Amino acid sequence: MNNTKKYVKKIISKINKCVNIKELNNLKLKYLGKNGSITKKIKNLKNININQRKELSISINIIKKNIIKFIFIKKNKLINLKQNKLSFKNNIDITLSSKNILSGSIHIINKSINKIQKFFSNLGCEILFGPEIENDYYNFDSLNINKDHPSRNSHDTFWFNKNFLLRTQTSSMQIRTMEIKKPPIRIIVPGKVYRNDSSLTHSPMFHQIEGLIVEKSINFSNLKWIIKNFLFNFFKKKYKIRFRNSYFPFTTPSAEIDIFHVKYNKWLEVLGCGMVHPIVLKNVNINSKIYSGCAFGIGIERLIMLKYNLFNIRSFFKNDFRLLKQFK
Repeated sequence: MNNTKKYVKKIISKINKCVNIKELNNLKLKYLGKNGSITKKIKNLKNININQRKELSISINIIKKNIIKFIFIKKNKLINLKQNKLSFKNNIDITLSSKNILSGSIHIINKSINKIQKFFSNLGCEILFGPEIENDYYNFDSLNINKDHPSRNSHDTFWFNKNFLLRTQTSSMQIRTMEIKKPPIRIIVPGKVYRNDSSLTHSPMFHQIEGLIVEKSINFSNLKWIIKNFLFNFFKKKYKIRFRNSYFPFTTPSAEIDIFHVKYNKWLEVLGCGMVHPIVLKNVNINSKIYSGCAFGIGIERLIMLKYNLFNIRSFFKNDFRLLKQFK
């Protein structure tokens, strides 16, 4: 037993003299590796008589446990020493608290679009996307918008040439969809639209969601129910709502929907809608005597501005964290 203690003490001394992890690992292999001295002694136990084997196995086990224990202790000391040297070299105070990590979030416009899509998906609407560069047939002609309509002028529309433009509305997807699909049709079309206008409440680019439902028994009462429930779902409060007579070339009758905002003490327009014009249905070979349709267009930024009392539409595009972090 005295010999065992001396042997252990000798090995501990060697362990403590190691100055890096590599030396420590080499020392471990020397004693406990596949061909290490302690490993060989364990293998040779089978060649010793039973009485000596018992006593020697106890000694070997003590030595092995001590080697593992003190190598572990030394290894932690070397690691901590290395970290401290590194911190000192880089002038890092590891006792300082860490900085707050600023996590990103979905932009309020995308978040609102996702919410609107979910509402209309629950009504069975398919979500479609269309081209942002459109031709005048799908953007104007097929929607019953005459050649002399003011919206065709360059002061309102971004034209590439006499045939192609940046779409002014997602309504063009009504025609593209009805050309390849037959009723019943239920779709919504979210996307960017472009108009040559810039002010506190208007942007040259903004987001719109177009809705279209074409079936045999759709009427204006169905449209009113859809719009009322949508507005309640979006604003989470029951505003006074009114349907005001209006005119859109591609719907008849047409209406603009206003809500009464208590804070401003006045009616505010939120979206436009109407029953699909028979001429529009005729343009895509759908019999207006059998089928009827309703359509609506939602300006996303306008709804968000009303919901959160924002006054400048340009705030959405400035990437101002003071504004954006409010909508996490």
